[in-house]
This record gives sequence, C-alpha cells and structure tokens, in this order.
Amino acid sequence: MESRSKGCIFLPMLKITADSDAGRVIFRLEGRLTGLWVEELKICWQKSAAAAQPVTRVVLDEVTFIDAAGKKLLADMHRQGVELTACSGCMTRAITESITRGESE
Repeated sequence: MESRSKGCIFLPMLKITADSDAGRVIFRLEGRLTGLWVEELKICWQKSAAAAQPVTRVVLDEVTFIDAAGKKLLADMHRQGVELTACSGCMTRAITESITRGESE
C-alpha cells in the first residue's frame, strides 16, 4: 500500500541485513514484510542457500507488519530449519509463535 503526502509517494519498505558468522547466516528484517518484499526475501534466502551459506535464523524484532504471503514464506523457511525470533511487537511475536507451533496454514 502506498501513501501520498504533498505530492510525494511513500512505499512501505523492507530492509534485509545478512550477518554471517562461522558459516551461519542470520537475516535481520526491518519494516513491512508485504507484497513485493516477500518475493525479495525469498530470493535472498534462495541465493544464500545456493551459495552454500544457508540462513539459520531470521530476526523479526523490527518488522512492523506481515501479510499473508509473508507469513507463508516465514512458515516455509521455518519448515526448512530456519529459526524465527521476535522479541518485540505483539503481532510479529504472535505470528512467529503461530508458525513455530505449526499453525501457519
């Protein structure tokens, strides 16, 4: 969803930061996991796996919203062994707990 203010268009964004340590890759997400950004996260995840540096954890502390497609991707990642963590944000924490309990569908 885009918003307009005085002729400017603001598009919700997602920042993906990849930290690597001893062959472990951790993605830290900031912003909204929605729309095209879900596909971008999927591409980053797949590229990391193809480079023999699989993502082991996704930190969602700074995520402000997750749509249905984002939830599905996170559930797919979790089923492939990726740990999901969210220490802040009630909605993000609830979605993460739902996925890790197997209630993602």
